[in-house]
Amino acid sequence: MKNNFKHVFSPLKIRGMVMPNRVAMMPMGSDFAGHTGELSDEHIKYYELRAKGGTGLIIVENVCVKYPEGSNGTTQLRIDQDCYIPRLFNLTEACHRQGAMIGVQINHAGASAMSSRIGMQPVSSSTLPSKPGGEAPRPLTREELESIAKDYGAAARRAVNAGFDMVEIHAGHSYLISQFLSPTMNDRTDEFGGSAENRSRFCKMVIDEVRAAVGPMVPISLRLSVDELVEGGNTVDDCLEYLEYVDADVDLYDTSAALNQTIQYQIDANYLEDGWRSYMAKAVRDKFGKPTIAIGNIRDPKIADDIIARGDADIIGMGRGLIADPNWCNKARYGNVADIRKCISCNVGCVGNRIGGNKPLRCTINPDLINGEDYKKKLISKPCNVVVIGGGTAGLEAACTAAEVGCEVTLIEKENHLGGLSVLISKIPAKKRLADFPTYLIHRAEQLKNLTILTGQEATIEFVESLNPDLVVNATGSVPLLPPINGLHDHLGKEGSKVFSILDMIENVNNYPEDMTGKKVIVIGGGAVGLDVVEYFAPRGADVSIVEMMPMIGKGLDASSTSSMKECMDKYHVTQMVNTALQKVNAESFILKIDGEDKEFPFDYGFVCLGMRANAPIWDQLVEACDGQDIELLNIGDSVRARRIIDGTDAGRHNVLNTLERLGFLD
Repeated sequence: MKNNFKHVFSPLKIRGMVMPNRVAMMPMGSDFAGHTGELSDEHIKYYELRAKGGTGLIIVENVCVKYPEGSNGTTQLRIDQDCYIPRLFNLTEACHRQGAMIGVQINHAGASAMSSRIGMQPVSSSTLPSKPGGEAPRPLTREELESIAKDYGAAARRAVNAGFDMVEIHAGHSYLISQFLSPTMNDRTDEFGGSAENRSRFCKMVIDEVRAAVGPMVPISLRLSVDELVEGGNTVDDCLEYLEYVDADVDLYDTSAALNQTIQYQIDANYLEDGWRSYMAKAVRDKFGKPTIAIGNIRDPKIADDIIARGDADIIGMGRGLIADPNWCNKARYGNVADIRKCISCNVGCVGNRIGGNKPLRCTINPDLINGEDYKKKLISKPCNVVVIGGGTAGLEAACTAAEVGCEVTLIEKENHLGGLSVLISKIPAKKRLADFPTYLIHRAEQLKNLTILTGQEATIEFVESLNPDLVVNATGSVPLLPPINGLHDHLGKEGSKVFSILDMIENVNNYPEDMTGKKVIVIGGGAVGLDVVEYFAPRGADVSIVEMMPMIGKGLDASSTSSMKECMDKYHVTQMVNTALQKVNAESFILKIDGEDKEFPFDYGFVCLGMRANAPIWDQLVEACDGQDIELLNIGDSVRARRIIDGTDAGRHNVLNTLERLGFLD
């Protein structure tokens, strides 16, 4: 049996805890908890699956130490009463049986709580909100701080009783302890404000209570925003200074970054490189000589191994990477790296669902976070021919899923390559991670002997019928939405014209000059597609304007992408024009209606990015041809309506399996 990446897959002892390897699952909210704060069956299966996949240390998402005052999110786990211990014990027992260590993160949200949820004014270090435009909290008194510190201690005692091997104190990400540590949220003038020693005093009180509660053998981890990456916030050097006052009883530093207003560096944007935050872990490790966790878009096992080998950190922290592939560790250690379903850092099903969406955790590229690949155990009971039309991500997932349960599958793709729009969009430099998903799907498809892939093949009715299908899955995707605006079709992509679509831009992505200073770029459409164009040209020095008919730009984006968008707009002085409609397209200018008046705006490059529309050229013919025949039709993904990759992936797995079951092919 292989044993790859020896640095990552070596044991590590921290006090009384021995990790079997150096990979830790980071604490991430899931919204799987019940409204009472109790651990759900989904929770247990979710974490157990990652433990079974070889993860060395599971750190359970933040749990509330003082309810309702300190609660965070729509639903959150609680550990403020003994009644939560039995279910938590079931969780630790399940993970221990898979060979993993398990810790839990204890937390008080402070000013990051919402009065509409907790029924009271949030509390904090001072009256400064935890994010721009947030609620003004009430400053805590010393007596209240002493009481809350004891709440942390009581929570830690319950955690150890429930079988947790480690307790992590959350002192970052704009939660209560962070609100004392960061000058951006602490303007106190008493013993808890001002100097680094004073601002760290509450953190030290919490650590002391937790150590007294857990005893000498249980390690304590401290999660930090080592570099807050905001103006006036703590830098790495500032963090190293205040840690001098709390270091004594800390065994492990979980080195994160950022505050609420820089969430794109806390929940890494897709353009950030693997392991980009490891300098933070190294700085803390070098000064204090204690183990650190390095995190930050780490997807590649080789990069993870190098981080450990060169001494930047002792543990690799993975969050979304283990949401995407629970078996990351086993695949990296014993198998083929190409089998890893690498997280593409899109932040759609994780951040987008939870923060602002108030929905349970999901994943764009992993359609089942709870049951994993259990579907493969349920094979067809009689022969079944499946034809999939379209080789994008939805079609590939559908084809692989059907083949993996035993169907004979033919995948038809008219282009000479697979992957669809994902492959095209990944040519934009900031979107390069997106290519990892179709690459994984293609590799997965190539391993299936009962899956025939035909590229460069038009899916005619005659050809589909010749394959004698029992089920036809249509996944022909989407194309740019180009409405009948005056002049648009006359000038779009035509020789001598300066008007382009997103596909034109991608086709020429390597031909634009690095320095575009003085060039005027106007982008019509303030959705995700238009923003991709803005984020490409703005850093090149172009004078960029973005035009949106609705009152806001970036509607529907997740919190991380929204924060990243705002940073780009501010940094590069992008002109934002909302409530503005495109009236006419000329070869070198747009006519826009602003405040009821038409105005002309010349450009050097004009991009029309009004989103995408469903493309199902053969669907109506299929419906007509199969009428009266024993052939089931299923339309999935963007060919139903233009949506997101996550919708097509989910349908490619679950709609296909449910259809096969309904037709009697799966028992």
